[in-house]
Amino acid sequence: MASAFGSRTLSKDDVNYRMHFRMINEQQVEDITIDFFYKPHTITLLTCTVLSLMYFAFTRDDGNPDSNLWVGLILVISFFLVISVLAFPNGPFTRPHPAIWRIVFGLSVLYFLFLVFIIFLNWEQVKSLMFWLDPNLRYAKREADVMEYAVNCHVITWERILSHFDIFAFSHFWGWGMKALLIRSYGLCWTISITWELTELFFMHLLPNFAECWWDQVILDILLCNGGGIWLGMTTCRFLEMRTYHWASIKDIHSTTGKIKRAALQFTPASWTYVRWLDPKSSLQRVTGVYLFMIIWQVRAFTSLSASYYAYLTDTQCKRVGTQCWVFGAIAFLEALACIKFGQDLFSKTQVLYVVLWLLCLAFITFLCLYGMVWFAENYGPRQKSFSECEDSIYTEPGDAESECRGEFEADSTTSSSTRKRRDSGNNRSINGLEK
Repeated sequence: MASAFGSRTLSKDDVNYRMHFRMINEQQVEDITIDFFYKPHTITLLTCTVLSLMYFAFTRDDGNPDSNLWVGLILVISFFLVISVLAFPNGPFTRPHPAIWRIVFGLSVLYFLFLVFIIFLNWEQVKSLMFWLDPNLRYAKREADVMEYAVNCHVITWERILSHFDIFAFSHFWGWGMKALLIRSYGLCWTISITWELTELFFMHLLPNFAECWWDQVILDILLCNGGGIWLGMTTCRFLEMRTYHWASIKDIHSTTGKIKRAALQFTPASWTYVRWLDPKSSLQRVTGVYLFMIIWQVRAFTSLSASYYAYLTDTQCKRVGTQCWVFGAIAFLEALACIKFGQDLFSKTQVLYVVLWLLCLAFITFLCLYGMVWFAENYGPRQKSFSECEDSIYTEPGDAESECRGEFEADSTTSSSTRKRRDSGNNRSINGLEK
């Protein structure tokens, strides 16, 4: 009967592949100690959803048409996120709870659908939509129309330098700290930081706010704000790599202070994986993938989706990108379409020579970065010990031997036999493990 319908028996490799992809695309929580927060409550959720919908539908005043649209839009988004919790994958993250990451993915899908909608509007309709979402935009002016940039660059005073340390400077610093936590590579971070400043130079004829004084761009932006953020993020990575993760159940902690501390630690990583984008034995496909990663970052940052992309790039058992990474690619493409369609007046001023020079510089600097990373890994990178060397070594912590033998600083959040069995069977967790 099975053959009559054209079905076939899955091979062992197919089963392992599907299980491995599911582990990356929808990571499961191991050793659950508080079952209530991880059991499905679909009937309860459906009941609350229906009751809340009835409440908003029959108790509120519907005399204001504009308010009706707003409430309807908010409820549509809210109930879509409820469905996201039930149906969407959480990706490679589980901390603080998989439902959080399903909601994040649901918001990404909503934004994707919004982009699909607006690219079929004309410019006047888009402006009307934006004015409805935020009426203050009707009277707003572009910053470039009221400010001057890169003027009197020869005047360098302490007052002028200190005036540049505003909320935007903090955003640069903190943003690069978060990017370093995601990318976990000095070479990639510094290259992306420098090439972005070059991007501003090549396109300041289109966007006046890209124009900056040399000391602002080199010293304040690249060295202090970006460089400081990169150092902070990478230092945090080194600290988390060297930790040993042994999580205790909150039910096993008896003191109130201990319970509160354990609850707060739920918002920290469950484990931490040592990330190696390139090594001396990297394939051409892997090098090309990292190259593409750095080029696309200039257009749009990968944010937390670098985890899924890293898994696809470095894990030989991962044959396709995760769902979240796929949606991100679609969003980046639609954003580009929207910019081209509604920015024709701006793009008409583009100087082709600058675009060509920008692409050449970007490609050359990225190539130098990748070559340098491979050379450094070959000459100064950590050497993986053989099993015989590991057996003869003495370690103060049980996890140290395992970490060094595998060439990565990763500690499991539990010591269960099922976790050790899967880890020892060769399911290498090469995902960008911010959370397990």
